[in-house]
Amino acid sequence: MAPITTSREEFDEIPTVVGIFSAFGLVFTVSLFAWICCQRKSSKSNKTPPYKFVHVLKGVDIYPENLSSKKKFGAEDKNEVKNKPAVPKNSLHLDLEKRDLNGNFPKTNLKAGSPLDLENVTSKPFAEGEKEGVSPDSLKSSTSLSLEEKQEKLGTLFFSLEYNFEKKAFVVNIKEARGLPAMDEQSMTSDPYIKMTILPEKKHKVKTRVLRKTLDPAFDETFTFYGIPYTQIQELALHFTILSFDRFSRDDIIGEVLIPLAGIELSDGKMLMTREIIKRNVRKSSGRGELLISLCYQSTTNTLTVVVLKARHLPKSDVSGLSDPYVKVNLYHAKKRISKKKTHVKKCTPNAVFNELFVFDIPCEGLEEISVEFLVLDSERGSRNEVIGRLVLGATAEGTGGEHWKEICDYPRRQIAKWHMLCDG
Repeated sequence: MAPITTSREEFDEIPTVVGIFSAFGLVFTVSLFAWICCQRKSSKSNKTPPYKFVHVLKGVDIYPENLSSKKKFGAEDKNEVKNKPAVPKNSLHLDLEKRDLNGNFPKTNLKAGSPLDLENVTSKPFAEGEKEGVSPDSLKSSTSLSLEEKQEKLGTLFFSLEYNFEKKAFVVNIKEARGLPAMDEQSMTSDPYIKMTILPEKKHKVKTRVLRKTLDPAFDETFTFYGIPYTQIQELALHFTILSFDRFSRDDIIGEVLIPLAGIELSDGKMLMTREIIKRNVRKSSGRGELLISLCYQSTTNTLTVVVLKARHLPKSDVSGLSDPYVKVNLYHAKKRISKKKTHVKKCTPNAVFNELFVFDIPCEGLEEISVEFLVLDSERGSRNEVIGRLVLGATAEGTGGEHWKEICDYPRRQIAKWHMLCDG
């Protein structure tokens, strides 16, 4: 059998063929990669923005597709304006374009009308087409109000509600407040702002900016909440807290407004609503609850072990009836705070179980000048946490606080636990 032979030319052709196939493979790979990137980019552009809520200030929409448009949120088309019936001259209406440089509405000279009950006018939501007509007869005459009625009146809140079905978003626009009381006795004015919470879960907590020295603040701020199904709207409630900013102490609470969304139909479009601001609901519980604390003093190592065990019967901090409590522990030496700790937050419960241990080094021999302060607070995202109750344990403390402290001094190295009543913070 004759041997198979190959010529030199055939060997030279093999690298050429391999090179051609490699070039075609490289071109195909690059084209496939570019096609995949384009598909991903186009799919991302069609998705809803991945944020929980959007804050729109002064009516400027910040959806990406609307950035090039100068049309404000909620503004009406020119055709709609032409077809809209004229508003009577004697009506008081919300024209958001007629504000002064400070963002406030100009004062309107109204004649004294009949003292009609405001609740009959403001307690019913109405459609956007009816939103601007508010008769001056529905407003109480300032001259007919007694001094006591003026003190009890806390003002009116104006806001709108809307549901965006395309983006599956719940939209709340806080427009303005009128007739707020003066919280600063010297300047006879207030620095108001508004906190809003969606109940009952309290997952969404937002607040407006502070407007300085005004009793008729015009906020015009829009909050858009994504991920809330329309079927769930009926189960929710809106809680507005109207406050006045105080630079040197805790902010003053002017009042609150609670809006259950059950029965409010948002499928027909945006609804403008008004509500009277009422005095904040005072805690019905006579006490502040109780706190179970365990203490142990190690005289050999000069350390104090503090265990925050439980809290029970905590009063409600807002209209939802539930608090998000946590405990802040402060160690004092001769009235000077030398150390601080805090527990984790327990969500939506009046009876919290903490079981958290803290060890403090005592800077002196003995516990004569040492005291421990416990502050039970309600966690509020984006604002100051409210103090639910306070407890002090030390040699000069009264009641069970002093008795508990005496026991750990008499019996060192023994862990002693006691329930204590909380007092006002």
